[in-house]
Amino acid sequence: MFTGLVVERGRVRRARRSGELLELEIEAKVARDLAVGDSVSINGVCLTATRVGRRSFRTEAMEETLEKTSLGKLQRGAQVNLELPLRLSDRLGGHLVQGHVDGVARVVRVENDGDARRLWLEASGDLLRYIAPKGSVCIDGVSLTVVDAGLATFQVALIPHTLEATTFGSLKVEDPVNIEVDVLAKYVERLVRTDGQGRKD
Repeated sequence: MFTGLVVERGRVRRARRSGELLELEIEAKVARDLAVGDSVSINGVCLTATRVGRRSFRTEAMEETLEKTSLGKLQRGAQVNLELPLRLSDRLGGHLVQGHVDGVARVVRVENDGDARRLWLEASGDLLRYIAPKGSVCIDGVSLTVVDAGLATFQVALIPHTLEATTFGSLKVEDPVNIEVDVLAKYVERLVRTDGQGRKD
């Protein structure tokens, strides 16, 4: 479980396909806090550390993960948002994030707002149904508040700190981003659509 508060921007040292797996090596300080088998969020995707060094760690993504996320587009030198799992003693500064990406959205508009920035993202109806104004959404591992949501797009605002601490400072039109909607919205929908025992009303 994560909160969507990025702790570091890592750098991809290597991205190599091996059969149906993508092997990633990430250079990051958080490697010092990882052990083999630990979970780590990379651009919002919960993956397992398979090898850990002092300055980098390795992980693998399966074909199913690559189909549902933008990880397959990562290349050597790319920056990624990193977060370690939430401890029970930690403050919940963002919102509850599982690291289970629901789909990929596309940046369709970027507009500066003083030192801040606004992003418009295009997403499928399967994602937008769970995105509501003033609600929470996780984009590339970052917990954000939805400014507005329409039939095909939604908008978020990025403060200067977020632009500096994450990969969002370099986002441009047409870039794909990983989206995880608020899990509470999915549970509420299921409860409303069923009788509580998995049967539709």
